[in-house]
Amino acid sequence: MSATVLREAPAGARYEITGPKGAPVVLALGGISATRHVVRTEQDATPGWWEGIVGRERPIDTARFRVLSVDFRDGGRARDGRPAERITTRDQAAHIVDVLDELEIPQLAVAVGASYGGMVVLALAEHWPERVGRLLVISAAHEPHPMSIGLRSIQRRIVELGLDTGSSVEGMVLGRAVAMTTYRTAREFSERFGVTPYDTDRGTEFEVERYLIGAGEKFAARMAPERFLALSLSVDLHCVVPESVTVPTTVIAARGDTLAPLAQMRAMSKRLPRLEAFHVLQTRFGHDAFLTEQRKLGRLLTATLAD
Repeated sequence: MSATVLREAPAGARYEITGPKGAPVVLALGGISATRHVVRTEQDATPGWWEGIVGRERPIDTARFRVLSVDFRDGGRARDGRPAERITTRDQAAHIVDVLDELEIPQLAVAVGASYGGMVVLALAEHWPERVGRLLVISAAHEPHPMSIGLRSIQRRIVELGLDTGSSVEGMVLGRAVAMTTYRTAREFSERFGVTPYDTDRGTEFEVERYLIGAGEKFAARMAPERFLALSLSVDLHCVVPESVTVPTTVIAARGDTLAPLAQMRAMSKRLPRLEAFHVLQTRFGHDAFLTEQRKLGRLLTATLAD
């Protein structure tokens, strides 16, 4: 029998859990824009953010597993539009432990995290190893790469400038547009977009420019600036000692990933005491491969979760 629970947990945490009662519990976490709604359910038929991975007869099978996801904490709001509290990935992990206690789940069978979610599950396994049976980390390292910090810092400066000048929406649009160039690869852009200019009411525009601004507008419509600032900074504050992650771990890196480079992912994996496998996802999409390459990723997840 399947059931979905959506409710308020301790400290304002919101979560969604779906799947057969009594089944092994899998935690599924994504990037900073991901929500608790991973897959559509009887109670909420809107598509989840990981529909190709989670669901019946999918790699994380909700007929076999009970799947849990949470909304990340963002530290609340201050009067000036900035986050009221600095949030770390360890804070997010503590927030998940509160949810596990509320649901009376002594241990997760598997904690699966991609991008920021991968950082959070690493922090969970480092500080609360008894709550995690196995770890599956996708496109996330033990610490941010300096180039990634630089790119995100500029994004935050753009958003803050928008707040300071009364142009918060425009700041979010432009900040996200910059971010999109780090989620994808030059190879994809060269194959996808032309270089012919277009004359518009705004002046000369390009196809890739329209794509990036459009993505920024969609993002700005669903995320508040202060939430973005808090979670973006949280990524850059992330720090886990790989030798302290004693849970059996599988790592999946994406070729061409700007934010979690393959070399950094490989170096982290060599330091993990109980590394079970290290996989490289062959893709032209870079960091966003966990969203865009769900068939390829699904095959790896199916094999990892087979036992």
